[in-house]
Amino acid sequence: MSTVVAEIIEFIREPKIAYFSMEIGILNDIHTYSGGLGVLAGDTIRSAADLKLPMVAVTLISRMGYFEQDIDEKGSQTERPAPWEPSKFMILLPQKVYVQLEGREVAIQAWLYVQRSVTGGSVPILFLDTDIEENTKEDRELTHYLYGGDERYRLKQEAILGFGGVRMLHELGFEIKKYHMNEGHASLLTIELLHEYKRDIEEVWDEDLIWDVPRVRDLCVFTTHTPVEAGHDKFSYDLVKEVLGEILPMHILKKLGGEDRLNMTLLGLNLSEYVNGVAKKHRDVSKTMFPGYEISAITNGVHSYTWTCDSMKRLYDRYLPGWANEPEVFVRVGRIPDEELWEAHMEAKRKLIDFINAETGVGMEYDVLTIGFARRATAYKRAYLLFKDIERLERIGKGKIQIVYAGKAHPKDGPGKETIRYVFKCIEKLKEKIKCVYLKNYDMRMALLLVSGVDVWLNTPQRPREASGTSGMKAAHNGVLNFSVLDGWWIEGHIEGFTGWAIGPPPTETTLVEADDTHDAEDLYNKLENIIIPTYYGNRDVWIRMMQNAIGKNAYYFNSHRMMRRYVTEAYIR
Repeated sequence: MSTVVAEIIEFIREPKIAYFSMEIGILNDIHTYSGGLGVLAGDTIRSAADLKLPMVAVTLISRMGYFEQDIDEKGSQTERPAPWEPSKFMILLPQKVYVQLEGREVAIQAWLYVQRSVTGGSVPILFLDTDIEENTKEDRELTHYLYGGDERYRLKQEAILGFGGVRMLHELGFEIKKYHMNEGHASLLTIELLHEYKRDIEEVWDEDLIWDVPRVRDLCVFTTHTPVEAGHDKFSYDLVKEVLGEILPMHILKKLGGEDRLNMTLLGLNLSEYVNGVAKKHRDVSKTMFPGYEISAITNGVHSYTWTCDSMKRLYDRYLPGWANEPEVFVRVGRIPDEELWEAHMEAKRKLIDFINAETGVGMEYDVLTIGFARRATAYKRAYLLFKDIERLERIGKGKIQIVYAGKAHPKDGPGKETIRYVFKCIEKLKEKIKCVYLKNYDMRMALLLVSGVDVWLNTPQRPREASGTSGMKAAHNGVLNFSVLDGWWIEGHIEGFTGWAIGPPPTETTLVEADDTHDAEDLYNKLENIIIPTYYGNRDVWIRMMQNAIGKNAYYFNSHRMMRRYVTEAYIR
């Protein structure tokens, strides 16, 4: 029996939950992720393996990655491909399936990567790939670039993921009991299922009822991740017809996907029995965006072992045995002696500072309060807020703080790129007063250095545009304190002066409103000057107690093991 056949047989013995995501961040060197959505998918799969859940994941191979980021001395971002070689990490399966795009049959193959856990659990991941000799050059490149190309390219990719993913699972012999769509990119799988479970015309009194919507709904779970209208993929019906043909009678398709354009989120909502947002606030915002739909909330989490640095892992192993697979043990963080917790943090901080100095030569210091801000560079994240009153920041922070930024802007996000340039201008203005850097090419490896090595994790999104946010959860796993706008997960994790600090007013809105930059900046500066800096330098005992609270109250709950148990009991077993 060949290795390939043996690998597949191992996984088709029992029914599975099929987890579909356009991007999955499973390893730093497998460039199939751009940011939070993909990294969350990776954490989902890691926890599923740890918990021995019967899951199979489906994504695209993205051979050229998202992109490598270069930033010049003025902060202008340029991009270049980030190719990687699948054969170094996974096995090519012999099976092929086909989807029709623009009237052509496009062949799809799959690469198999297996996420294995020390618990004995494992989750196979299928990476779909059209770079096959029998395809045209144009079609071979359809799985090259993550979020690349134009609308037509994106629609073709979503057809490969949705149609091709379901067909590949069947071709390999998987029996699927639930299909979980991680965002609307995978929603076309519902159309494939409608065809699969199509009733015979003799069985129904109305021709429209041959499409067994109730049965398909019963099979599907949909997770929405964005409270921003522009984040929901929509395609004109003319484009859909040109690229995909008549996938359903048009009146049926419009009933399920929207009258004006094919809205992938609406398609997922209308054909899923269980729908959830990724934080309680995000559920409320989503209900406002899509009135009439039952939307639940399962707040995101992060994979505890992956997002804990080495020095903290050793500490947890010594005092909290079993923490990696039972993060509830973090509630006993009081067992850890204060001086050992501080030294574990300082080891992580020294590692980060050494990395920053080697990369930039800026000369950051170990004993200075270090603030970190690293995430996708897009306008609503408000990377500029810290510099709203740069003279005041100078007065507050001179000799007392140092700042590290990182993050990529999407190649087509002009305002996001302008944000990076603005941060660079501010860094230049501050260089004689406050050490501040912007690290290029932010990735998973750098993210762990940052979330464990800074003292304070800063997050300043416009409310309520942060669906969840997971970087702050990673910081909490390492005893790093959050200083954040009350949005997403932080509404649930924040206890003022206990687990961290809030920026701005309480979260009362459920629709998108203009952010009050002036008020938020004022609150940021006041707390930085009067609470955070004095506590860091003048009351180490209180600071360490807050570090313990971040671990015992936040990491204890905001982890992907808890998240996956919720999905099992609320979404998968129905």
